[in-house]
Amino acid sequence: MSDTPLLRMYRKFLRYPGGRWLFSRAVCFKAPYFGTVKPTFQVLENGRCEATIPDRRSVHNHIGTVHAIALCNLAELCAGVMTDASLPKDMRWIPKGMTVQYLKKAVGTQRGVATPAVPIVSAAAGYELPVNVDVFDPAGERVFNAVITMWLSPKK
Repeated sequence: MSDTPLLRMYRKFLRYPGGRWLFSRAVCFKAPYFGTVKPTFQVLENGRCEATIPDRRSVHNHIGTVHAIALCNLAELCAGVMTDASLPKDMRWIPKGMTVQYLKKAVGTQRGVATPAVPIVSAAAGYELPVNVDVFDPAGERVFNAVITMWLSPKK
């Protein structure tokens, strides 16, 4: 499978100082809502996306931990970017659903890791793709898990 336009763009940005930050801003320009958590992409490859969100007051809840919805934003962002970077050129995608588990208090910078539960392939008909996203705290402990169901279908 050849690289997707998004994956080529990511690799191009990595050649420059601050490339991860610039790529992250470009993604948030295309999908502005994700900019609210100020993500930075750390890894993007076929079948894997890792991004972090910094520990800032604006993502905290009333008890000073990272808010549940900020974690959901990180999960959906990682899942969507991974899917887009891994998708065959004749397919398109859209999120269909999300199931989440809050495993422990999320404190500090959070790192989301998205991987597909099954291989992403071309198909003549649409199909559901479950994407697993684990979120880790600075100590590497898993604090959150999401399974995001993507709907993949042939481009018209």
